[in-house]
Amino acid sequence: MYCGNCFRDNALAAALRKLGHETLLVPLYLPLRVDEPDQSTGAPIFYGGISVFLDQKFPWFRRLPNWVRRLFASPTLLRWAAGKAASTRPEDSGDLLISMLRGEEGNQASELEELLEWLKTQPKPDVICLSNALLSGLARRLRIGLGAKVAVMLQGEEPFLDSLPDNCRRQAWNLVAERVRELDWFIVPSRYVATRMTERLGLPQERIRVVHNGINLDGYQPASPLQSTLGYFARMCPDKGLDLLVDVFIELKRRGKIPNLRLKVGGGCGPSDEPFVKKLQSRLISAGLLNDVEFHPNLDRAAKIQFYGSLSVFSVPALYGEAFGLYILEALAAAVPVVQPDVAAFPELIQTTGGGLLAKPTVPSMADAIEELLLNPNKARILGETGRKAVLEAFSIEQMAKNFVAALK
Repeated sequence: MYCGNCFRDNALAAALRKLGHETLLVPLYLPLRVDEPDQSTGAPIFYGGISVFLDQKFPWFRRLPNWVRRLFASPTLLRWAAGKAASTRPEDSGDLLISMLRGEEGNQASELEELLEWLKTQPKPDVICLSNALLSGLARRLRIGLGAKVAVMLQGEEPFLDSLPDNCRRQAWNLVAERVRELDWFIVPSRYVATRMTERLGLPQERIRVVHNGINLDGYQPASPLQSTLGYFARMCPDKGLDLLVDVFIELKRRGKIPNLRLKVGGGCGPSDEPFVKKLQSRLISAGLLNDVEFHPNLDRAAKIQFYGSLSVFSVPALYGEAFGLYILEALAAAVPVVQPDVAAFPELIQTTGGGLLAKPTVPSMADAIEELLLNPNKARILGETGRKAVLEAFSIEQMAKNFVAALK
């Protein structure tokens, strides 16, 4: 299963290098799985997912020599384990997260020291950037040990923290708030995130920098759909609203105004997502519509770009509090207009790009907006072209890299 944050970090590292900045991308937990050249090649994996778990569960494991512990960080072993496991669920990881947030005082302290010692063998960094606030437990030790400033990219932490068990949630939020106070910059992808995390963490306004996410635009061309096709491309899970979109599709077919309408679903699908997808397929069978729907899990980059090029309208109706949505940029890069619920960062992104419509997060309202574009191809074309122009001008990964560097001054 691919990870949106990994896409962003990997593409950003490549763009920073093209700008002439010496950039080191260090993978944590698991090997990166991305659809572009891996920019972390040559760097060891630290905080290996297996070791982090064993550190948490078994005190004796923490006392093992480093050479033994490194055996559990084998990329081959980690890929195998990741393929057998479900994705991280907040309800199962509260204690582990709290330990990670405690950093040098947590059960994974030896992992932190190993990372620090390796970084000392590399060129001294001017800035260390943590890819999310859940890694803020690393900041204090790295900052002192390397004498560098530390930034954190805030994106998607709020829903995860709020989903923790009751006995862990408040403590985790307090630890994040305590740890981030020591950071020099907070890089946020939208004003929505800036507002929400300021409210939740009391972030100092003078250290917040809004840097919109960007994507690698190579290969994207205006779509040429052969028929009316509604598309979805994100992780196939309830959080991203795939069940809502399936209900919208069923409603559109019931109305009968677009009899040849099809639905194409693409994106990450791991072991924990498969039961959910099967339930949706059963729902489509009951509605007699399964033959009108295609599922395309875990596509590579070339297939993903081809997927977007086959769409007429795009929607990922996530309702949990999306911080940005790289998939919107990808759709607009292919000149495919988007329809999104008027929640979280979507109003900000639609307003900035001009590439779509907003609707209330209900089946009738979403269906109305999607139907409006499918029945009015000229309007859909104008929105798609407007969105593509905005993405080409302001949301490339190259532009993000420039904005990112400017924010760290």
